[in-house]
Amino acid sequence: MTLHHPTFARKKSMSGKRKIMKWSLIVVAVLVVSIVLFGAWFISLIPPVPESVRNIKATAPADLPYLTENIVPYRGKILAVVTSTGQMGSSGKSTGYELTELSRAYYVFQANGFKVEVASPLGGVPPVVIDGEDMNAYDYAFLNDTTAQAKVKQTIAMKDVDPKAYQAVYFVGGKGTMYDFPDNEYIQALVREYYESGKIVSAVCHGPAALVNVRLSNGDMLLTNRQVSSFTNREELLLIPDAAEIFPFLLQDRLIERGARFNEGFLYLNKVSKDGNLVTGQNPWSTWMVAESVIEQMGYVPKQRVVTQEENTISILETLESEGYQQAKVAIDRFCIHDPASIDRRLLAMHGVVAAMQFDGMKVVKLARLLSYSNSYM
Repeated sequence: MTLHHPTFARKKSMSGKRKIMKWSLIVVAVLVVSIVLFGAWFISLIPPVPESVRNIKATAPADLPYLTENIVPYRGKILAVVTSTGQMGSSGKSTGYELTELSRAYYVFQANGFKVEVASPLGGVPPVVIDGEDMNAYDYAFLNDTTAQAKVKQTIAMKDVDPKAYQAVYFVGGKGTMYDFPDNEYIQALVREYYESGKIVSAVCHGPAALVNVRLSNGDMLLTNRQVSSFTNREELLLIPDAAEIFPFLLQDRLIERGARFNEGFLYLNKVSKDGNLVTGQNPWSTWMVAESVIEQMGYVPKQRVVTQEENTISILETLESEGYQQAKVAIDRFCIHDPASIDRRLLAMHGVVAAMQFDGMKVVKLARLLSYSNSYM
């Protein structure tokens, strides 16, 4: 009979634990180094900002052929409505209307023969959110447009708006809309009048907050059984995990509660819903299509324009989501074979960061490979 000394057994057990700890540390170290190296490689794939892009801050409306060539005769006026709220509740976080959601729609409407006037719940100077990473030539032109800037610095108070003066209304997004659009009686009255008379009611991103409490003349909620898109819960909570506590409600939830058939697209990609004279878009990347859909719903063919790098890149990302990696490469070929600069590689990289935030390693790798592939055209 063999006897095992307790001390020897304890030493053997401790030695085994040390080996497990040692190999665990090695594995962790290898993972950390691998992530750092992958991150460095991923960053190296992002090309430097071209000189032409660095110079767009001086863009003026006169520099945009879309506005200066083949001018469309005057067709009427469209009202754009922005938020007056500059802070997200009691959170201390600043907000306002999203510049890109106003500027791009503003120029689509203008190029198609419509004069745009800007209103807000309180009137005067509204708070604005400017994200330098998302700005393009149209957005800088808007900042340099003295006429447009005069309008946003002297917005019309909603109580002073004459609804009969406009052919359509467009509610600009921005998180402030969650606080001052839903219960504004003048917004509700205008939306009800436009919807019931057949005029176009449109909104993008958080702009559909204007619709959530609108009742029609017969007492029904406007949103009942209407197809609608807006900023989604997934998009909101990924960026602001405590959004449910900061905002009065989550927009997607409230739209559904009011009877809407919510039409959700891929995360941070374009999605537009058209239901009769109601046009809504999911997020800032839907702005171009929302604005051109407004023109279409009024019975006009939208004026042709050069599609932006951002829109081409969003198309590639949508192809990745719906058809897979190989077809996304085909989409890159389609754009880059004619013009290597026709896509926004920084936007591809940004979606890689979003995938990393979701711990979706496979998607991060696919986006890195697509970014590397697109660089082969440079």
